[in-house]
Amino acid sequence: MRRPHICFVAPTIWPVLAREGAIDVVGGAEVQQAILARSFAAAGYRVSIITMDFGQPARVEIDGISVHAAYAPDAGLPVLRFVHPRLTSLWQAMRAVDADLYYQRSAGMLTGVAAQFCRLHGRQFLYAAASDRDFLADLPGIRYRRDKWLFRRGVQQASALVVQSARQQQACRAAYGREAYMVSSCHVPPPPQDCAADGYVLWVGSVKALKRPELFMALARSLPQLRFRMVGGGEGTPEYAAMAAQAAALPNVEFVGFVPYHLVQAQFDGARVFVNTSEWEGFPNTFLQAWARGVPTVSFFDTGSQHAGQPVVQVVADQDQLVARVARLMTDEPAWRAAGAQSLACYQARHTPAAAVAAYGEIFGKLGLC
Repeated sequence: MRRPHICFVAPTIWPVLAREGAIDVVGGAEVQQAILARSFAAAGYRVSIITMDFGQPARVEIDGISVHAAYAPDAGLPVLRFVHPRLTSLWQAMRAVDADLYYQRSAGMLTGVAAQFCRLHGRQFLYAAASDRDFLADLPGIRYRRDKWLFRRGVQQASALVVQSARQQQACRAAYGREAYMVSSCHVPPPPQDCAADGYVLWVGSVKALKRPELFMALARSLPQLRFRMVGGGEGTPEYAAMAAQAAALPNVEFVGFVPYHLVQAQFDGARVFVNTSEWEGFPNTFLQAWARGVPTVSFFDTGSQHAGQPVVQVVADQDQLVARVARLMTDEPAWRAAGAQSLACYQARHTPAAAVAAYGEIFGKLGLC
């Protein structure tokens, strides 16, 4: 079977792909694309990536992936740099790669740019949603009106659309009148291990308003007998400073700060329960990191995940429910074991890299690429 040449257009993926710990960039979309790129390459696909120039060579190979550097993050003059060097260098890199299919993830102007390139050069373009906000009418995750227009046009022109959940699938249908393929997010499984009986309650994410980290601190104040750990980047922002200060005043909270993705796995090894306090998400990679270890997840956000007809995420509606649910999981061994087993079974059934590669292979076949 012929396997197409896939190119990921992912400007900020380099720190995650190269395991570059000195650069504070760890986005969920970048993590998923890095996992997929390595998985496709391991499965025999030819894989390329276009990323920004973070100081790496213009072209380098990592784990069988050909990585091409485009523009530097701060290159060019304000306003004018939208066209040059950003659009010009991206366009040039896409022509040089000459892939069969270009893959882009996350809502923004890049969706429209990549789609137009593929339309003009007779290539296939696949857009993958990274958040439920991608299909809201006002596109709150995109700042400029120009970029909103480019994104909507890119979605309309895409050869195929991929979403993470049935909810996103329905939202895409309602917003664009298009059917999207559903491919579950994936995570590389960790070595088998048992969770520590005295493990901590873990929070991992970007320390910013959208993630509502203050709710985790309030949880820690409500349960002083338990240990809590907060991991996340964002140093220099008001939210980061506020959380660091609150953690310093709470003897049961450890504020770790930024940890590169390739090292954050160790933070989950000692966790007993994982907590997500975000207002909006796509499908958090942190859920999969927890589930792959049999660690239950408590969250205000519901992925809709089920296994054997039962929900996987322990969804709460308010702070009181959050406190009660975490307290029970941390003290009720049978309840914790049941929730952990459900999480692990869900991960093994549909969130492995092999499952994702197989699902994308079917999509490529429908596009006539295999």
